[in-house]
Amino acid sequence: MPLIELKDVRYWYGREVEALRGVSLEIREGEFIALLGQNGSGKTTLAKHLNGLLKPTSGTVLVSGKDTRSARIAQLSRIVGYVFQNPDHMIFAKTIFDEVAFGLRNVKTPETEIPPLVDRVLALVDLKKPLTEDPHSLSMGERRRLTIASVLALDPKVLILDEPTTGVDYHRASLLMETVVQLNQAGRTIILITHDIALAAEYSNRTIILKDGGILADGPTRSVLSKRQLTSQSNILPPQVSMLAERLSIFGFPPQTVRISEAAEWLLTHI
Repeated sequence: MPLIELKDVRYWYGREVEALRGVSLEIREGEFIALLGQNGSGKTTLAKHLNGLLKPTSGTVLVSGKDTRSARIAQLSRIVGYVFQNPDHMIFAKTIFDEVAFGLRNVKTPETEIPPLVDRVLALVDLKKPLTEDPHSLSMGERRRLTIASVLALDPKVLILDEPTTGVDYHRASLLMETVVQLNQAGRTIILITHDIALAAEYSNRTIILKDGGILADGPTRSVLSKRQLTSQSNILPPQVSMLAERLSIFGFPPQTVRISEAAEWLLTHI
């Protein structure tokens, strides 16, 4: 049984903009999915259907068998956690502790159990700040990690990350993605919304490309991102390493290489 299932989902903003046009897909436990597409393709609209933030105009969204039109958002947030692109759209508490504890208190977690849970998720995202500090005083990267910790506190089965590395330096982005990989290896489903094709190629196993509110492609990341026709139709530049792979394939370089780490390993063993 799929963890999340969408059946012919359509969504209209008002009466003029059809943002999703008959989207059907299944998401299973333990997947690492990259959701790609140009601005206006429907990525964020689709993602907000996965935890009930938006309800379909027509069609059905099932999360662990629950219809999102009748399930409460608080109930769905225990299954699907959503980390917004802009952390300032999520942060509102006066201290780091209260920010992370809010969701736990909202689901009636006993107060005595909250401090160790807060400590655990903050350690998981490597945020070492006094718990009494004002979240708004943190750097952009720190605020982003705080919002991830706040969502992880509820221990969701699915974690949706909207452009998680925006505004974060390379070192912190790498550390953040290492944490995300560990969460995935521990069994969580990861859905990564991103414009960073190299990031999607490096970490995801499945890639879904949206265009004009519909699914243009859905399949293994290596297969989807190495097909120049698909990336061209969606106005997405393929990973630079895949273009290099095409040129070097006459020398035996694997033509469907899309990950920098794999390209580096091949070059080190063949040069």
